[in-house]
Amino acid sequence: MAAVSLAGCAAWRPVSVPIATIVEPARCRTPADTLLVMLPGAGSTPEEFIDEGFVRAVRKRQLAADIVLVDAHRGYYDNDSIVGRLRADVIDPARARGYAQIWLVGISLGALGGMMVGDQHPAGITGIVAIGPYLGSRAKGAEIAAAGGLRAWAAPAGALAPDDFDNRLWRSLQPYAAAPAARRAGEARPTLLLGYGRSDRFSTNQDLLAAALPATQVFTADGGHDWAPWLSVWERMLPVMAIRADASCVGREAA
Repeated sequence: MAAVSLAGCAAWRPVSVPIATIVEPARCRTPADTLLVMLPGAGSTPEEFIDEGFVRAVRKRQLAADIVLVDAHRGYYDNDSIVGRLRADVIDPARARGYAQIWLVGISLGALGGMMVGDQHPAGITGIVAIGPYLGSRAKGAEIAAAGGLRAWAAPAGALAPDDFDNRLWRSLQPYAAAPAARRAGEARPTLLLGYGRSDRFSTNQDLLAAALPATQVFTADGGHDWAPWLSVWERMLPVMAIRADASCVGREAA
């Protein structure tokens, strides 16, 4: 999927190889069998997942989950390397370590990054948690809505231009709109959980995606494109993610 243009983003930071990460391991008597890969928004840093309570929410539930906070900033999207870097530097090493579950948890642009990985390299990815996702232009969303929604929309067939971001995105999401029995062999996708504030500036397109998903996979909260509603939906998503709880797990974020 080609680079995406977003207004109002933070200043670019250097693109490093490998991509920088902060590891927040679970502190349990037995090794954690789940990895949560957290991807920040365009104007955020990975440390904000700690500051805003995302890590604390996991530790309070004593979940056997290691956490990797990834400095997946705007530069990796603009040079179209985000999927390759996440796969080479984070996901493939995690798979080699034998995690039973790998969840990609993204905020805003980070949610888009998670969905891109889930589309292009779904193997080994249990699920995508898309919180406050950027889902392309309002014009494309309106076109899909006018066609009867994501299920009814006739996605363009064949090869798409590298810069045809909207059609690439929505075509990649359309399999989620089909009932499981109607999906073709080979179309297995990671589970997709969607969460957002009802007053989010991207809510028109978020509502469009929500209408195509089972209600049990959609979480909303009062508020806009900000951390308070994001944390609210995250806390309600955790119980449905089937992550093993372990009473021995204690971390510095549990207090």
